[in-house]
Amino acid sequence: MTEIVSLRPLLAVGAGLAVVLPILLSGRRPALREAWTFAAGAVQLGAAVSMLPAAFAGAAHASPALPLLPGMPLQFRADPLGLLFLTLSSILWLATSSYSVGYLRSLGLRHQTGYFAAFAAAVSAAAGVALAANLVTFLICYEVLTLATWPLVVHKRTSGVLGSGRSYLAYTLIAGQLLLGAVVWAGALAPGAQFTPGGFLAGAASDGVLRVLFVLLLIGVGSKAAVFPLHGWLPAAMVAPTPVSALLHAVAVVKAGAFGVLRLTGWVFGPDLMHDLGLSLPLAALAAGTILMASLRALGEDHFKRRLAYSTVSQLSYIVLGGAIGTPLALAGAAFHIVAHGFLKITLFFCAGSVYAATGREHISQLSGLGRAMPFTFAAFAVGALGMAGMPLLPGFISKWNLALGALDDHQLWVVALLVVSGLLNLAYYLPILRIAVFEPGDDRRVREPSAWLVAPPVFAALAAIVVGVAPDAGARFWFLAESAARSVAAHAPQFLTGGLP
Repeated sequence: MTEIVSLRPLLAVGAGLAVVLPILLSGRRPALREAWTFAAGAVQLGAAVSMLPAAFAGAAHASPALPLLPGMPLQFRADPLGLLFLTLSSILWLATSSYSVGYLRSLGLRHQTGYFAAFAAAVSAAAGVALAANLVTFLICYEVLTLATWPLVVHKRTSGVLGSGRSYLAYTLIAGQLLLGAVVWAGALAPGAQFTPGGFLAGAASDGVLRVLFVLLLIGVGSKAAVFPLHGWLPAAMVAPTPVSALLHAVAVVKAGAFGVLRLTGWVFGPDLMHDLGLSLPLAALAAGTILMASLRALGEDHFKRRLAYSTVSQLSYIVLGGAIGTPLALAGAAFHIVAHGFLKITLFFCAGSVYAATGREHISQLSGLGRAMPFTFAAFAVGALGMAGMPLLPGFISKWNLALGALDDHQLWVVALLVVSGLLNLAYYLPILRIAVFEPGDDRRVREPSAWLVAPPVFAALAAIVVGVAPDAGARFWFLAESAARSVAAHAPQFLTGGLP
């Protein structure tokens, strides 16, 4: 892939960081504080969109390399996979910023200035994860993301919330230390540790050493990806305000972890080395176990946001599963699921937050009659729920369909059965929410939709999900980016050249 030396990746990564101080200095002027937030989001999205034409033409914008460690510079590069994640997070940052304004105002929450400052830093770090050109750049942005999101998780600052914050830090920082050691080790084995389609570690060490290194890297990224048994922090983090939950699930933390798993399997080890070392099947089994465990756990959860959280644990492992299988269609489906899950899950969390803002209710059993009182909110919820289950004409169907085809290319029929069972479990824990809200009688006469700040974002996200599901190559051409990323890996993985993408 041709590289274009450019400052645009730095602009995309730095937009959020650049407004942290102005936001903090605007504490007594809420309108100015929010203007800085929207301006940074617009700049990041503009930078992402400006790099798309090069990606469509087979090139990538790359920032100048800044010497950091011997042989391991700080550098950002907008390859198709990174640009897919960046464009998604930029779109959803603006949507979540709008939602945050309405949510914080309607509930009168304190510490709003710190909230928006940490929010901007977190999305900037996520952009850095997306565009990291090598492991050390990835590590730095990944750990900044942890530190930037912790104040958001503990925003309410009660004793229970602070306890959940400690759990969040325990999981992510311990995993981060393992990731640090693994990155140093990988850099010693392969100087530069540049993300390379098909991987860069083949022949760099003995099979035993590479297996240990893989486990360390997997723990490092798998903690944020909420892979079992590293998922416990995610349901606990639902004590955060709903816009933060949406950020954690759709834009930043868990999506950064799943993205990291794809980088690990496709750009650090590569499908051929994964299979040669016997790592693919155990990773696929771990993903399958996480999908089923979290789905079953969601069935018994009455707390609205916690049910959505367990759904996220399950859905993220589709991405892990695609990375484990490693065929072109499986990788394309996994990459596209980053987009599908982003639009669909943020819709669901926005809806849960709107219910709380309008009624103060947090449990599914309390939703009786709200579907009639809040038609826009629950229409958007229906789109998100059906999309998560993989219904046709919605983006979740596209990602799961290609995962299934990719599994068949590798003769993994059991994956198809897993996807069917998982889809049914999705319906089993989402449809009762709609049934209770729409069909059960309730005292909903005084309930109304909340302000436009809270209604417009979920409706926008649901409509965007429909567009992406019907025309996945419209606009930002997310499917093209997912397919291009998979092709680049397949071109350097001879074992997988025979099946998949035409």
